[in-house]
Amino acid sequence: MTVLLATTNAGKLREILPLLDSVPVAWKTLADLPPMPVPDETGTTFRENARLKALAYAAASGLPVVAEDSGLVVDALGGAPGVHSARFLGDTATYADRFAEIERRLAQVPGATRDARFVTALAAAVGDTIVFETEASVAGTIVEPRGTGGFGYDPIFLYRPLGRTTAELSLEEKATVSHRGRAFRDFRRACLAGAIQFTVASGRGSAW
Repeated sequence: MTVLLATTNAGKLREILPLLDSVPVAWKTLADLPPMPVPDETGTTFRENARLKALAYAAASGLPVVAEDSGLVVDALGGAPGVHSARFLGDTATYADRFAEIERRLAQVPGATRDARFVTALAAAVGDTIVFETEASVAGTIVEPRGTGGFGYDPIFLYRPLGRTTAELSLEEKATVSHRGRAFRDFRRACLAGAIQFTVASGRGSAW
C-alpha cells in the first residue's frame, strides 16, 4: 500500500518520516509524484486547512493521503501569525523579517505576555472521506532568536521545561516534545492499533 504524505517541506519530512518508520506502508511525498494543483488554504483553522489539503490531494492523486497544517500562535497578537504562519508578511519574507515583525508588534501591546503555542492539525483522507484527524499543541514563550536547528519559527520559540528554543533541541528531543511529533505519534498509534484502514480512492488495493 502506498500512502501520500502531502508535503515538500524538507524540515517537516526530517521530523515526520522517522516517526512513521514502523507503519507498514510505502510513503510517497509530493516530490515523488507528477506536479499537482496546490490547494488554496482558505480555512480559518489549522484543522480546516489540514482537511482541505488531505481531500484535495487524495482527489488529485488517487492515493490515500496524510496532510497536516501547522503554525505559531502568539496570544498577545490575537493568535497571529496562526494559519498564515508560512505566508506571514508574504511569500518573499525571510524568517528574520517575520521574527522582527513579531517583536515589533509585541512591543506595541502594553503589558503583553510572550506566551505562544505551536499547533499541528493532521488529517488522513481516502477519496472524499476523512478517515482520521487529530490536533496537538505545545506551549512556549517568544524569545530573541537562538539556535541553528529546526526550521521556521523554531529559533524564537522557547520550550520552557527544557529552557531551550526548539532550534536548540536535537531532532530526537524535538520529536519527543513538539506539536508535530505529538500529532504524528497519535496517527502512528491509530495505524498500528488497526483503527485506520486506507484503501485507494478507486477501491483497488488492500487495506492495512
